[in-house]
Amino acid sequence: MHDNLHIPQAAFGALTGHAVIALEGPDSVAFAQAQFANDVGALPVGQWQWSAWLNPKGRVIALFMLCRPAEHTLWLVLADGRADTLAAQLQRFVFRRKVKVAVRADLHAGGRFDTPARAHGNVIDSDGDANDFDLGTTALPRTLRLSPHPFVEQPGLVARWREADLRLGLPRLDEGAVEQWTPQQIGLDRLAAYSVKKGCYPGQEIVARTHFLGKTKRVAQLVEVPPGTQAGAELRDGAQVAGTLASVAGALALAVLPIESEGLALQLGDAPVQRQPLLEGLAR
Repeated sequence: MHDNLHIPQAAFGALTGHAVIALEGPDSVAFAQAQFANDVGALPVGQWQWSAWLNPKGRVIALFMLCRPAEHTLWLVLADGRADTLAAQLQRFVFRRKVKVAVRADLHAGGRFDTPARAHGNVIDSDGDANDFDLGTTALPRTLRLSPHPFVEQPGLVARWREADLRLGLPRLDEGAVEQWTPQQIGLDRLAAYSVKKGCYPGQEIVARTHFLGKTKRVAQLVEVPPGTQAGAELRDGAQVAGTLASVAGALALAVLPIESEGLALQLGDAPVQRQPLLEGLAR
């Protein structure tokens, strides 16, 4: 029997805003396979993958960690909240399937900037009532824990966690960014968060057509921005609009820009904007 005493609960800080939706029942995997962008049927018990829920136009409604802790149980770990709204929206598509959709208010998320003790890649480290996940890279190690025991808030942790997400190319979709971007535009290919080979799901035709015809003209790039900048702000190259900020965390942002944008002199208002490299290795 494993123990997690070497990673005490107190070492983790509360990731306020994170939430979990559970899908439970014999049809949970079939339901998720028909709704979500990644190949849920290929996800083994005890592992997780990045996935997304799209609208029929191929725009991202939500991005989440899709975990399979048991044969007929799935967890959607949402970093951007809205769990009650998303659960209600998902419930409308259940129809006669044997699956229960519920927000797991009893599960709390905590994080720490350290290499997981045993969780690695997309393997869930389940030990008693704690579940640990490898949510970092060699250059930026992080451990996320789900537990029924609340975590203590640590000053600045949530802001640092969000900034780390952007450094790793993980978009954070605030309310204004919902249903605005296709998976390719915000870099979900880097996360292996969608499939172009599985069966139909909402938005699949647009995602597959963009993939196979090579019609992606804009991609997410990391840039530095002045403090206080908000998602949705436009970047300009002279008098021309060059791109839009999809996610912002402190002085960093993921900007949706043309693929060939190296020669652009990007500005936000009168302030010049510098590009930064994304850290590699978060794909699962």
